[in-house]
Amino acid sequence: MENHEIFSNLALYPPVFLRLDGRAFHRLTGTCEKPFDARFHAAMVGTCRRLIAESGLNPLCAYTFSDEISLYLTVLPFGGRVEKLDSIAASYAASAFTLEYGCVEPVAFDARIIPVTPAYAAEYLAMRQAEAWRNHINAYCQAALMEEGLTPRAAAAHLLGMKAEDMHGLMFSRGVNLAETPAWQRRGTLVRRGRYTKEGMNPLTGEKVTVERQGVVADEVLPLFSAPEGRAYLSSLLGA
Repeated sequence: MENHEIFSNLALYPPVFLRLDGRAFHRLTGTCEKPFDARFHAAMVGTCRRLIAESGLNPLCAYTFSDEISLYLTVLPFGGRVEKLDSIAASYAASAFTLEYGCVEPVAFDARIIPVTPAYAAEYLAMRQAEAWRNHINAYCQAALMEEGLTPRAAAAHLLGMKAEDMHGLMFSRGVNLAETPAWQRRGTLVRRGRYTKEGMNPLTGEKVTVERQGVVADEVLPLFSAPEGRAYLSSLLGA
C-alpha cells in the first residue's frame, strides 16, 4: 500500500517558507467591518502565536496580513516531508483560527512551501509586504466605492488597472490619507519569539514593578522591509 503513496517521501531541506491562505474566506469576512476588521486581524495574529508556540512546527517567525500567513522554518520537523508539513500546518491553522475567532462554521487554509536561501528570505518578506500594501489600498478604495452605492463587482471593475497614485488620490479626495492608516493594515504584522515587558506586583512591598518576560511577541508597527531600516530589522531576525 505504501508504494501507492506517490508523494509520501518527497522531502526538502531548510530554510523554507510555508505559506497559508484562508480558503474561501470571503464568506467568513462578509460580515467583517470594512475595509479592515480588528477582531479578524487579532484572530490571525493569535493563530500565528499558536503556530509558533504550540504547533510543533517551531517556525522562527510568522508574517501575516489579510488572511495570509508565511511561516519561516530553519529546522524542518517530520524529516522535511512536504505532505506532512503542508497538511499539519493547514489543519492546525484552521483549528487555531476557529478557536481565536470563535467560528461557528468550518474554516480551511491551504498550504504551499517555498524553498529559500537565508538571503532570499528577506526578499520574500519584502515581496509579501508589498502585496500587503497593494491589498491595503485596494481594500480602502473598494470599501469607499461600495459605501457610495457600487456593487462589489462594479467597484472591482472601477479599480481594475488603476495606478497606486490614482487610488491614493481617490481616497484623499474622500478625506483619507492612506499613508496615515494603522501600520498593521499597511505593512502587516510579524510574530516572533522575543522579550516583552509586563506589569506585576512585588509580593513583599506591594509596589507595582515592571518585569521582563520571554515569549511570543507581535510587532504591529513594522518598518518598510525594502528600506534600510527594514533590511536591518530582517537581518537581525533572520541572521542573513
